[in-house]
Amino acid sequence: MVSQPRVKLCEQHLPAPGQIAVFNRSHYEEVLVVRVHPELLEAQQVSAAANGGDVWQRRFSEINEFERDLVDHGVRIVKLLLNISNEEQRVRFLRRCDLPEKHWKFSASDINEREHWDEYECAFSEMLAHTSTDWAPWHVIPADHKWFARLAAASVLMGTLMRIDPQIPEVDAEAREALDAARAELETQAPRDEPADPVAEDPDEYR
Repeated sequence: MVSQPRVKLCEQHLPAPGQIAVFNRSHYEEVLVVRVHPELLEAQQVSAAANGGDVWQRRFSEINEFERDLVDHGVRIVKLLLNISNEEQRVRFLRRCDLPEKHWKFSASDINEREHWDEYECAFSEMLAHTSTDWAPWHVIPADHKWFARLAAASVLMGTLMRIDPQIPEVDAEAREALDAARAELETQAPRDEPADPVAEDPDEYR
């Protein structure tokens, strides 16, 4: 029996040309959570050949090669790491325990994971050192203060969009004919005493 290669979830949800997709960790889980919890690596049944060497270096290389291929095909990758302190995380978890409107955010697994804080620190450090590349660099943002984290993240994203310089697409002759026909039909549906096409009369108001 020949098994098919495992397709990572992030590969199944890549954006189509002209679209934007947001991923939360994606393939980086494979070098973070899996590294902190070796039992997850065992459950993945990694081949002896792959596990015999440095499996993490292999995965770092796979991530870099995958992202390089995306960039070579016109995809712009923006990687943000919102970094909070141990104490700030503790206080945020307490808010989830104490404030009813935040109870829905609570997860007991989050509390258990705090016991592995130092291990995660090492895993994140290794991940940043090996996967921040010229074609897909990491932006590490101090996030203890949410207002600053949001401002910094927005700044990175806005800078990227400005460099991409997206333009409104032009429609072809066939699409313009369909627009003219639709406008004519909509004008016939105008209520009495209302302008047939208020947008045409004052386009600035409707922009």
